[in-house]
Amino acid sequence: MQKTVLFGALTVAGLAAGAAAAATLDDVKARGKLNCGVSTGLPGFSAPDANGEWEGFDVDVCRAVASAVFGDPQAVDFVPATGKTRFTALASGEIDLLSRNTTWTFSRDVDLKFTFVGVNYYDGQGFIAPKALGVGSAKELDGATVCIQTGTTTELNLADFFRKNNISYEPVPIETNSEAQQQYLAGACDVYTTDASGLAATRATFETPADHVLLPEIISKEPLGPLVRHGDDEWGDIVRWSLNAMIAAEELGVNSDNVGEMAAEAGNNPEVNRLLGTEGKLGEMIGLEADWAKNIIEQVGNYGEVFEANIGESTPIGLARGLNAQWTDGGLMYAPPFR
Repeated sequence: MQKTVLFGALTVAGLAAGAAAAATLDDVKARGKLNCGVSTGLPGFSAPDANGEWEGFDVDVCRAVASAVFGDPQAVDFVPATGKTRFTALASGEIDLLSRNTTWTFSRDVDLKFTFVGVNYYDGQGFIAPKALGVGSAKELDGATVCIQTGTTTELNLADFFRKNNISYEPVPIETNSEAQQQYLAGACDVYTTDASGLAATRATFETPADHVLLPEIISKEPLGPLVRHGDDEWGDIVRWSLNAMIAAEELGVNSDNVGEMAAEAGNNPEVNRLLGTEGKLGEMIGLEADWAKNIIEQVGNYGEVFEANIGESTPIGLARGLNAQWTDGGLMYAPPFR
């Protein structure tokens, strides 16, 4: 969710306009790697493993872009950013791309001068509470203390919800998800609110996850996705179509196991052939090698593989596909045609 409050918007917008003046792809190629902004640590989405290697659902968007540009998913430097620092990092050029559970909103797109290139997770703001609190609904939280991240408009969603339901609350401001987790577990707040996916990811790290309940209310729409600066459409196209390549590959039945064989055989499905670069000139159009999308699928995976490996029902996060299923399965995931 992580929505920015509009103070400092003009400063961020001014930085964005200047930083986008140069061609980002040229800068990335000259540097030899992508600088990608991620969260300070959200299990399943973006967090370092025991060896310090970044992994997660949002991390794999960064790795997909690196695969498209360099043919190497490791050609990424990950830059942790908080809710407060992420937009300045992107606007100033410190990072080339932000892939950090960030909601696509009007003001971020228009006022802060960022381009959201798609949605990789459809989400909504929810609440987590200890079972011992004895509440079954957020509407029963009158007088509760609520942990909320600063540098976001989570506060605004929260205020709207409590106002609509004519109940009161006391905010407990925190800066990072790890701090929120510590404060919540220490009893500094009765409940914690953020994206429902983030709450599931946080609960999975608890010593006794079953002692905590996700309340049923989803109080907002949170389309989460990667974003770039305004003013460099060529770079935006690369990030946008890297995400679309993963989504389309799942729909077309192309995955990391069969992509090599499908590319070698160049079968009778023209869209698969165009996606994999064995037919047409899509790579040339986007300024990349013909096999840019094949590299993404082979080295990172299609959308379904990335979802299941990082946050799916077989992982500790345990998220069902829901709205994030393919459109052919009743979800909202839908890539424009590769033609």
